[in-house]
Amino acid sequence: MFVVKKEPSLTEDDLRRFCKEQLTGYKIPKFIEFRAELPKTNVGKILRRALREY
Repeated sequence: MFVVKKEPSLTEDDLRRFCKEQLTGYKIPKFIEFRAELPKTNVGKILRRALREY
């Protein structure tokens, strides 16, 4: 899961705890990566292909 922080105090542990409370077991992300921004097209859609390359 790629995450762009809006709140700088957000940690990976906070996010994992939230996911465990709100999601079922198979929907909990296996990895979490914080990024400054997500790659987007000229139209504004997220480039998922570029994220898979990382």
